[in-house]
Amino acid sequence: MYLTKILSLWNRLTTGSTNRKILGAAITVGLGVGFSKGIAVLKELVVAWKFGTNDELDAYFIAIMVPFFIINVIAGALNEALVPTYIQVLEKEGRKSAQSLLSGAMVLALSLLVITAILIVVTTPIYVPFITKGFNIEKTELTFHLIYAVSPFVLISGCITIFSAILNAKERFALSAFTPTLTPVATIIFLLSLESWKSFSLVAGLLSGTTLEIVILGLELKRQGISMLPKWHGFSKNLRQVVAQYLPSVTAAFLMCSTGIVDQSMAAMLAPGSVAALNYADKVVVLPIFLTTTALNTAVIPYFSKMVAHHDWQGVLHTLKHYLRLIFIVTLPFTVLLVFASETIVKLLLQRGSFTPEDTQLVSQIQNCYALQIPFYVGAVFLVQLIISIKKNRILMWGSALNLIVNVIGNYTLMHFFGIQGIALSTSIVYLISFNFLLFFSFKYLKEITNNNKSEVNL
Repeated sequence: MYLTKILSLWNRLTTGSTNRKILGAAITVGLGVGFSKGIAVLKELVVAWKFGTNDELDAYFIAIMVPFFIINVIAGALNEALVPTYIQVLEKEGRKSAQSLLSGAMVLALSLLVITAILIVVTTPIYVPFITKGFNIEKTELTFHLIYAVSPFVLISGCITIFSAILNAKERFALSAFTPTLTPVATIIFLLSLESWKSFSLVAGLLSGTTLEIVILGLELKRQGISMLPKWHGFSKNLRQVVAQYLPSVTAAFLMCSTGIVDQSMAAMLAPGSVAALNYADKVVVLPIFLTTTALNTAVIPYFSKMVAHHDWQGVLHTLKHYLRLIFIVTLPFTVLLVFASETIVKLLLQRGSFTPEDTQLVSQIQNCYALQIPFYVGAVFLVQLIISIKKNRILMWGSALNLIVNVIGNYTLMHFFGIQGIALSTSIVYLISFNFLLFFSFKYLKEITNNNKSEVNL
């Protein structure tokens, strides 16, 4: 009886208007991501207990930095270019045309991922010395070996990103939200059972968990009648449209993701343990950010794309204003609370085993500086989804270039005065500027589109 009432209430809240559908999808994704991230937090507790802020962990974070960078650039940018076009083709041309587009896109995606995975290994003598400037010889050598071990992650995780995006485009949100639980679970198992592997146990957990993820997502896509096998049908007009949007998207992703490499490379120049401390602080702050942005944006993209396909610009504008207002109402109080409770949170979560009280103090100070970005980061990521949906991806390219410039200048300036904390403060300033940049252009383009439509009606 109670279950029936709950389901009835859920249906009333999440059906009808587009905003209600977005709310329902966001809650579904939020629950899945929340559960997955809860397990990920447990993994971080085990990592902190086993490693603290030692050299093994510094080397691991630097080793996975480049593969994560590649995934975000290639697979992330492809999603931004592919999903809006895929949804519009599905709506207007039908399932067969959408499948043809997807098969061709997978050929391009797999080709790029394989090539970059090979390049990551082959070019290590070129880039590793630049990103490990503060490391001693043993620590640098360990970083080389970890990069070789983690390189298959590029292909596996890149495919997961694309598989999840297509499921979300079909409004199948739950599975892609819950499957990320597998990787931290696998990592915990390897950390506890193979202590002698040290940082390589983290690599083993990463590869095992993501392999399970891709199998499960692939089976669900097959059940939905969607084939993710690469098959070349030539450069159709739809695939050309994806490629045209992909070029500015991949440039934007490259420039934006470069800020992470810049941050960690500069942290490696500072005292030993700085890279690990920066990552611990970032992960505590990233958890609420990731929950909010993943839940909201995963839900928003399909609905924004559908409204754009049907030229419902008033609906787009209403949804944009509604959720921007909601984002700041929710995130501002949370940010204040996080800043005041920072040291307590770090102490409760991480201070045990190899993680000392001195580590707690440093990480909490970095965390305070990172926390200031939360409202602007969430708002900026939301605006990015609108810009992608209206296919103005070149704005993301210019915005990302601005972010990288501001980040480099901010890091050099602020780390001189505040040390590792200055790098985190610079990141918050970057997202403040980024949000205002994207907000200006979002409303500018929506106003132009609305005025053009009015002119066409009058004619």
